[in-house]
Amino acid sequence: MAKKETEEVKKKAPEERPEEPAEEAPQEENLPEPELPQADPWEEKYNSEHDARLRLAAEYDNFRKRTTKEKEQSYGNGKADAVTKMLPIYDNLERALNQPTEDAAFKKGVELTMAELLKIFGSLGVEVFGQVGDAFDPNLHNAVMHLDSEEHDENVITQVFQKGFKVGGKIVRFAMVQVAN
Repeated sequence: MAKKETEEVKKKAPEERPEEPAEEAPQEENLPEPELPQADPWEEKYNSEHDARLRLAAEYDNFRKRTTKEKEQSYGNGKADAVTKMLPIYDNLERALNQPTEDAAFKKGVELTMAELLKIFGSLGVEVFGQVGDAFDPNLHNAVMHLDSEEHDENVITQVFQKGFKVGGKIVRFAMVQVAN
């Protein structure tokens, strides 16, 4: 009876068995199989972390540049403010030099003080402008008087009431002048 059962199993087995993939393989070989890139989770994480680091580095670099610029502006503003507060001293020394005096020692002391102040201005990058004979520039000069004169060219400074000062391209005080028409 064992032989009969094995024969029956052999007969039933091919009918009941599912089709094997070996028979289907020739059909799949005819179709090209698209290769899908396998997304590696570690690679994705690396790329996102790398991008985050690059953005953080760029943000830090921008922060560093911005703070350096702000520091330079703050220093420039402080320097301009200090020069502005010293301008009345300059004006008083200039007036003292223009006054006649018989005391030579006094005059020499005022000249030395003015020379020292101009030396300090030079070390701070202060430029003095507004001389007689210069062309009038409304961006630098404040015309407080006009003079109708044939001996001077038009828009030429004929008299300076107060000199102008610049610190690093920033005008600290406009020159007050008289201009020929």
